[in-house]
Amino acid sequence: MDEVFIRINGQQRYLWRAVDQDGDVIDILVQPHRDQRAAERFFRKLLRGQGSEPLQIITDKLRSYSAAMRSIFSNVTHRVERYANNRVEASHQLTRQRERQMRRFKSARHAQRFLSLHDAVRNLFRVGRHLLRSSNHRLLRSRSFAVWREVTVA
Repeated sequence: MDEVFIRINGQQRYLWRAVDQDGDVIDILVQPHRDQRAAERFFRKLLRGQGSEPLQIITDKLRSYSAAMRSIFSNVTHRVERYANNRVEASHQLTRQRERQMRRFKSARHAQRFLSLHDAVRNLFRVGRHLLRSSNHRLLRSRSFAVWREVTVA
């Protein structure tokens, strides 16, 4: 889990993001604060979406995470080692690129809607090319496009 600030109409907002062990984005939330209450809200949203508690959560050393973890998760391991959350830090780069291309977001609601959909589509088409043979990669890409055609009714 990690958070990054984004500017929306000149106001600073925080984009909270959770990424699984494969680098797929699980959930995001745009909020005006970066405190314990905001972290708790994001954890509750994650629990509703996933249905079960994770085995461990890796974050940076923001104290809001620790405080929220104590109040919501009791049996979950919390890791804060240096470089442990690089996977989620790298996932912010694509968001920054899209933000620049779109010339910033116009509202927090627009950012929430767009980034939720953008990350779901990105998860669909991002198959770990470096881990696969070319035949398996082509198969996964064709499945991704089949799902895309089915969803978009193209």
